[in-house]
Amino acid sequence: MRNTILWNDGWKFEKENISEAVTIPHTWNAVDGQTGPEQYYRGICHYKKQFNRPTMEDGQRCYLEFRGVNSSCEVHINGKAIARHDGGYSTFRCDVTDFLQRSNEVTVIVSNEPNEVVYPQRADFTFYGGIYRDVYMVIVNKGHFDLDYYGGNGLYVTPSIEGNHAHVDIKTYFAGNADRILISIDGVGEKELEISKEDGKNIATGSFDIENPRLWNGIADPYLYRITATLFTGEEVSDRIYDRFGIRTFSFDPENGFFLNGKSYPLRGVSRHQDRAGIGNALTKEMHEEDMDLILSMGANSIRLAHYQHDQYFYDLCDEKGIVAWAEIPYITVHMDSGRDNTISQMKELITQNYNHASIICWALSNEITLQGVTDDLMENHRILNDLVHEMDPGRVSAMANLFMLETDSPLVQLPDIRGYNLYYGWYVGDMEDNDKWFDDFHREHPDTVIGLTEYGADSVIKLQSPKPEKGDFTEGYQALYHEHMLEMINKRPYIWGSYCWNMFEFAAAGRDEAGDPGKNHKGLVTFDRKIKKDAYYIYKAWWSDEPFVHLCGKRYHDRIEEETEIKAYSNQGTVTLFVDGEEIETKTAEHVFTFRVNINGTHKIEAVSGDCRDEMEITKVSDPNPDYFISKDKVHNWFDVQAEDESAEDNEYLSLNSTMAEIQAVPEGKAIIDNMMAVMNSKAAGGMGEGVKIPKAMQAIIARQPLKKLIQQGGMKLDSPEIRNLEMALSKIKK
Repeated sequence: MRNTILWNDGWKFEKENISEAVTIPHTWNAVDGQTGPEQYYRGICHYKKQFNRPTMEDGQRCYLEFRGVNSSCEVHINGKAIARHDGGYSTFRCDVTDFLQRSNEVTVIVSNEPNEVVYPQRADFTFYGGIYRDVYMVIVNKGHFDLDYYGGNGLYVTPSIEGNHAHVDIKTYFAGNADRILISIDGVGEKELEISKEDGKNIATGSFDIENPRLWNGIADPYLYRITATLFTGEEVSDRIYDRFGIRTFSFDPENGFFLNGKSYPLRGVSRHQDRAGIGNALTKEMHEEDMDLILSMGANSIRLAHYQHDQYFYDLCDEKGIVAWAEIPYITVHMDSGRDNTISQMKELITQNYNHASIICWALSNEITLQGVTDDLMENHRILNDLVHEMDPGRVSAMANLFMLETDSPLVQLPDIRGYNLYYGWYVGDMEDNDKWFDDFHREHPDTVIGLTEYGADSVIKLQSPKPEKGDFTEGYQALYHEHMLEMINKRPYIWGSYCWNMFEFAAAGRDEAGDPGKNHKGLVTFDRKIKKDAYYIYKAWWSDEPFVHLCGKRYHDRIEEETEIKAYSNQGTVTLFVDGEEIETKTAEHVFTFRVNINGTHKIEAVSGDCRDEMEITKVSDPNPDYFISKDKVHNWFDVQAEDESAEDNEYLSLNSTMAEIQAVPEGKAIIDNMMAVMNSKAAGGMGEGVKIPKAMQAIIARQPLKKLIQQGGMKLDSPEIRNLEMALSKIKK
């Protein structure tokens, strides 16, 4: 019988001739991968472990199973290289049987170095190096379910439904000899499979029919059938494996969105990166569970598992909790002509290892891969992947998440079965309302195309606060306003099959240096350490969750300079009553968002009450702005309802920072200045992700109507910096 041994203890880690004892999971970038672009180590390290030959019977085989090693590695036994794996997010195994001695040493040489073969190489997240998921030793008999094909378990379950009848096809792959293979499904029965050959491989196939099956029905009833596969050699049980599957149907309609089991089921979701503060991607099961609990507590019913294959345990949690999941490979940002084979192998691993998960509805081919344009090789790579998905799994769909700068008439948009766009109007460029227009235009021009919203978001650092939040200020208040608008926008358009907020959690992006907190992407609704739910989290809870609650926004905006301040509450209840210092001020009826105006002249206790739900906070009237609440001096202007002196005195005949981009670009001298500035800003945007981008016509029109001042602020540049002062002086000499 199979013996699976957790193999996480007793490892020695070596980096640049320094050695230390470690326990797996482990990453060497737990700290430097989160502190900014200068200290991020991408190189080669070694993991070593001493072990004695395990006790094995004649004919048994010994495998080492690695659940995740980022991003490339070689496995050596007693100094001999026996296996290599390229791809940092999937399971792989190596058969070490023939290399074992009485005493042994395994060495795993791990690299997260830049290269031109293995994805990802350029993306807005940290590529943590290390053996960051569990390691197992697996001992099996000569006759065993397959362990050698792309990290799968050798068992593939394919349910289908017709009316009240379910048909469940079973296929197993095995090595060695098998006299019979028995399948048992709890509550259904058992059946012996038919053994044969397929392309030279040993397989066994069969099927079950289930009348009136209990469906996997999302959050409401995520029912899973338990299945056991037993391999017999003679009369002896040689191997046994277990799995679960769900029976469900799903479909997409270009007018009415997503359907689960024949009923409309709008996917209201979040995207998730796996890492967290001080730990990187070396997570425990408890951390995965905490992430899932936080997502469920907000009322989400779907997760985009970006931008790579996630831990099997998290896919298991999606199955158990009824979460509809989007799965993808890390084919991202910049296409590499030399990386095609790696995209194919990573897709094969993703599908093979996750085939039986009821939660997964699609296999995503890539994310924002067109940053630097669409080439013939890129198109061919996607056609190959699209065909591979349909060949390996006809029961699910292919998908893509498109960069918001990809023209909607590109052939890449129509290639997969479904697609989403990553839109950031109202943050990186344009206004929130541009998201509405984009979807209305797309749906009018492509009425038969299924479309979703696969990313949208705005950064916030929780200490940054303002009485007048605005785009680009990184305040908690603007992020909340942005998501208020986006939820309204999504709700009004039923044809959007799914939406995925970017991101549920803050995550490490080593190339970023923004808002005084480098090394992070701050778009999370929850902080990197999972300890603080931002105000924006609660607007989602107000829309999506049935759990009664009321939440006061602006708790971290304690010191307030204004004499009359806005108090805002989020709730899924119909009415909210506000109390100030114990005195009832006003009761309001609304949906989701409740706003009040309150005069302040000292320190006040604010309470919001709705039935049995209540929340409270304290605010104080101050004379001077709290400097901790804003990034730089130009951000304090919105604390006062005044304009800078130089703005009131500017000459309307000449260009200035308040001129629109269209006005400036209409003058050759102005256009030359702007072209140079945009090149610099793009190279710095999102940790360098904007370098070399091509801006489509629709976005150019949006940019054209923006004042240059707003664009500069949004790009993270300070208005009082020498560079901007010089720019302002140069513009002031150019007539409109």
